[in-house]
Amino acid sequence: MLFRLSIALAALLMVASCSTRKNEDTVAEYNEAADTLRYPNEKHIRNLRQLTFGGDNAEAYWSFDNTKLVFQSNSRAWGVQCDHIFYTTLGVDNLKENRPVMISNGKGRTTCSYFLPGDSTVVYASTHLGGDACPTDPERVPGGKYLWPIFPTYDIFVADLNGNILKQLTTETGYDAEATVSPKGDKIVFTSTRNGDLDLYTMNLDGSDVKQITFDLGYDGGAFFSPDGSKIVFRTSRPKTDEEIAEYKDYLSKGLVAPTNMEIYICNVDGSDLRQVTSLGKANWAPFYHPSGKKIVFSSNHHGERGFQFNLFMINEDGTGLEQLTYDGVFDSFPMFSYDGKHLVFSSNRNNGGTRDTNLFVAEWVD
Repeated sequence: MLFRLSIALAALLMVASCSTRKNEDTVAEYNEAADTLRYPNEKHIRNLRQLTFGGDNAEAYWSFDNTKLVFQSNSRAWGVQCDHIFYTTLGVDNLKENRPVMISNGKGRTTCSYFLPGDSTVVYASTHLGGDACPTDPERVPGGKYLWPIFPTYDIFVADLNGNILKQLTTETGYDAEATVSPKGDKIVFTSTRNGDLDLYTMNLDGSDVKQITFDLGYDGGAFFSPDGSKIVFRTSRPKTDEEIAEYKDYLSKGLVAPTNMEIYICNVDGSDLRQVTSLGKANWAPFYHPSGKKIVFSSNHHGERGFQFNLFMINEDGTGLEQLTYDGVFDSFPMFSYDGKHLVFSSNRNNGGTRDTNLFVAEWVD
């Protein structure tokens, strides 16, 4: 849910041909003092750059050629009233001064966009078939649980970069959303309520060969493929007690989910070898595979006394080696590595002037 490759690359150390004079051939050196958006402890990122400057901007995902980002935003300055899909070309667009190209049609609410192979089309979920207006968010009750709406009018569509809808991929009754695409370019994974629960499914890029891959009661969502396309990582709730099960089913019957207790799981692309990765408590979500295919980056509030403090963490597939990556005092989430593994994009509340704005940031990744 926009950044310039040149911004990130400009900080790389570039050395020309051999010379006996020290530093004379250095075109650009990394200047830590100038990296003002990065906290000192954030050793795995550098040359952090802000891409958006107002509203809620999230779920920014790379094109296969690493030059574009597609994301969702509700920026009032861009003329939208709820989340809609935009894309940007890195190193070309100036999102502080100009609105990027909007892909969605401005009707309903949209979410979870992702580039398809070839980078000329994207998938995203939209409620526009259920009405032109933005669906109403659940009312926040003081002291009550934070709730996510699961709008039953969400379906998954393919559109070109001019916003023309080319195909509707899902037609089942109920929620179909959270689609992402395998790096192999052959499969889509998504979340659906077509069986009465929130489970994961895969399908071909044209919507055919739909297969259910998770079956346990609870919310399975936010799934992504491993770099080789053989595994899937996702967030899940697993209600266990009679009280938890009753509450989950009651919320789901109302089109709601309470995302306050989630852990990270992985499985093979066919759903086999299901394994729990985290057991941290609270909300662990927005997972994405490290380029090695052996580690997972995710967002979590398990470490903070306040429930709203989310930072990025990294962990091995077997649940060992937990490491904190970001240190913002409010919110860091939605990480995605570029396909070449050189850059990380994520959403953060840093540098928002004390507002509630969530903006997009991109950085070089440092292993």
